[in-house]
Amino acid sequence: MTLLARIAAALIGLLHLGFLYLEMVLWTTPTGQEIFSTTAAFAEESASLALNQGLYNGFLAAGLLWAALTSRRDVAIFFLLCVIVAGAVGAWSVSMSILWIQAVPGAVALLLALLSGRWAKV
Repeated sequence: MTLLARIAAALIGLLHLGFLYLEMVLWTTPTGQEIFSTTAAFAEESASLALNQGLYNGFLAAGLLWAALTSRRDVAIFFLLCVIVAGAVGAWSVSMSILWIQAVPGAVALLLALLSGRWAKV
């Protein structure tokens, strides 16, 4: 189970790297506009906000990948809680789909981290 918890944290970290790329790179492109259901005008007007969101997702990714690579259960728990809160706020303020895309996978990974007990140092 320890390995499974680390893999789950890493996968959530990689998911957030994907969010970073979508928000920081693809936001104003036709692909980004299709994914986020925005218009070109809205995407241009909100590009700086998306850039900031992407950066925050990068911080979440960095923390989760750090936790997975260094076997830091406490760090994984902290960053997974951050992911869940961000997903819940996104579901409440933007779209319910964020709950299923971000918060629920984060909660599953958190459960695995909590059940794994103390991670052995690699």
